[in-house]
Amino acid sequence: MFFIASKLVAFALTPSNVVGIIAVMGLLAVLIRRERIGKALLTASAVLFALGAWSPLGPTLLGVLENRFPVPTLEGHVDGIVTLGGAVDTHITQARGSATLTDAGERITETARLAFRFPDAKIILSGGSDHLVSTEAITESAVARDLLESIGVAGGRITIEERSRNTCENAIESRKLAAASGGARWLLVTSASHMPRAVACFDRAGFKIIPYPVDYRTEGPTDYRRPLRKASEGWAAIDLAAHEWTGLFAYRLFGLTDGSAAPAT
Repeated sequence: MFFIASKLVAFALTPSNVVGIIAVMGLLAVLIRRERIGKALLTASAVLFALGAWSPLGPTLLGVLENRFPVPTLEGHVDGIVTLGGAVDTHITQARGSATLTDAGERITETARLAFRFPDAKIILSGGSDHLVSTEAITESAVARDLLESIGVAGGRITIEERSRNTCENAIESRKLAAASGGARWLLVTSASHMPRAVACFDRAGFKIIPYPVDYRTEGPTDYRRPLRKASEGWAAIDLAAHEWTGLFAYRLFGLTDGSAAPAT
């Protein structure tokens, strides 16, 4: 139920959807001769669209999240790697019969690189189906496993976790598998903007990990001062930032996390 509710709320709170809804409401108001209200709504939607499209607001909100946990300098032994789902579009993969990566595909490619760098490390791919109703849908972790094996990572090193449907379930289920695999030094691979929420969930689950952020969308402070060249880039950043900030707030509100967490050493 939480999974379905979160998807519906996410749709309703996605900023680009909100601006579009305001514009449609304004147009409808004009058509039914509520011109004053209609013009106000259309003006508001135009201003909000421009703000999200070309201002550095989106990169700034993303940058705060991406800078929370730096890429660690890894020395010594690594017992395992936990990679969260989100790198595979299971809908297109299932429809086309061909593995399709999302913008977060670096979660898989970097996991492969780490797997070759630490050949003794176990790998946990955490992520179930993101389909709302289908019971026969393929899972993100199963597709990711096939991709890693095709790259040359030995299948015997890989364990897939297909029960979880949100980040805190990722943490709970991965902790069970990691405990069975043994070892205490585990890396957590996920997108940099998603890492604060992921670390908070893993901390709440009692699974101390070393954050290994990937999939950066901002260059850093220079992005916080310059306007964007494409409206699509601005709104993509706004929507992603809103998704993560809303997730952080909602997880804390519903008691799924305890707030900010520190990385393991």
